[in-house]
Amino acid sequence: MKIKEVLVALEQFAPLPLQEDYDNAGLQVGLTEAEVSGALLCLDVNEAIVQEAIQRHCNLIVAHHPLIFHPLRRIAGQDYVQKTVALAIKNDITIVAMHTNLDSARGGVNYKIAEKIGLTDVQLIGEKKTCDGIEGASGIIGTLPHPTPAAEFIATVKQQLEATCAHCNELLRRPVSRVAICGGAGAFVMRDAIREKADAFITGEMHYHEFFGTEQQLQIVVLGHYETEHFTSELLRDIIQQALPDVPCCIATTNTNPIINL
Repeated sequence: MKIKEVLVALEQFAPLPLQEDYDNAGLQVGLTEAEVSGALLCLDVNEAIVQEAIQRHCNLIVAHHPLIFHPLRRIAGQDYVQKTVALAIKNDITIVAMHTNLDSARGGVNYKIAEKIGLTDVQLIGEKKTCDGIEGASGIIGTLPHPTPAAEFIATVKQQLEATCAHCNELLRRPVSRVAICGGAGAFVMRDAIREKADAFITGEMHYHEFFGTEQQLQIVVLGHYETEHFTSELLRDIIQQALPDVPCCIATTNTNPIINL
């Protein structure tokens, strides 16, 4: 099985044209004609992830976040990106990213979050895109199994997504039933959530001033970028194994979250 066949399977699920204009998803480093010895699946790529791939005999790394986001003018070991690229090339490891295309795709990252918190009747919200018959949008909305008080909802979501804290606006004084989601930095979807009459909105990052003016419109729950997306590795595993069951897949054990909650 060649690495390029894994790329085809991934891009059939989440075509690259679904990515945002600013993004750099797809092949990042390496060649695709080599036979795949194993795929290491992760959220971020750094030197520690490449070392884990070497140790676990994986010559393919599939990440959610692109290692190369901005153009590289040189590879001279001046920052972690350059060091990681050099280490991957030296060890014949190919790096692929499935980023905002996987965020947007139906069944993608936001759907994985919805699955974790038990939402049903999940629908896309926001501006919709379509590529090769695959529909996508930046956010989703779904329904909880039963209406839940805001404080209980927040506590449950923290537990289900393995988050140690949450940034929230004032507690909603009505039960939470309809929940909108945009993993990562998703504040731009909040107005769509309000238009869709969501009771709560889950995301990973928001700016301070974006919390103002939302009181009792919906419950904001900001859990951290890593916390809302670290289950993406499970999604990548499922996509590859369903299409190519003979490809060995490993979920990375290296924690790449640079933020520590004390």
